Amino acid sequence: MGEYQHISHGFEPVFDVRSRVLVLGSFPSVLSRENRFYYGNPRNRFWRVIADVLGEREPAVEDIAAKRQLLLRHGVALWDVIESCDVRGSSDASIRNVVPVDVARITVQAPIRAVLCNGGTAARLYHRWLEPVTGLSAEVLPSTSPANAAWSAERLAERWREVLLAALAVE
Repeated sequence: MGEYQHISHGFEPVFDVRSRVLVLGSFPSVLSRENRFYYGNPRNRFWRVIADVLGEREPAVEDIAAKRQLLLRHGVALWDVIESCDVRGSSDASIRNVVPVDVARITVQAPIRAVLCNGGTAARLYHRWLEPVTGLSAEVLPSTSPANAAWSAERLAERWREVLLAALAVE
């Protein structure tokens, strides 16, 4: 698993003034940090699930601009809870010494009405560090990580569809 390293997030949140739903992960994986964008591990099902839920084609693995536009077209913002931390590899279980992101960077510019957490670690960290800032409770969704083998891509899409489309429909 390797030694602990103190690592900074390394890339910007995805949002604009029309973003209504904020999806939060915990912290980028090694592959995401190398690719300098969210869910860069091709085995992570996030982009497949999001595209399915939003009725669009899944962007190519390397097409960051298409991924960004997919989210923004539908009013979805994307970020992680952690700005920096000590971590071993990509293991959420190893995260310690958390410095949370400045979530107000998004919430003061975009009319965020709902927060969705991609997995339990993101939710636990959101509740501790960011919920007091946003004042918004978060819906916890099953992780799209390949480590979450109990959930098939189809089952993930079904659950994410139910929650994300309802959140986007709220006025």
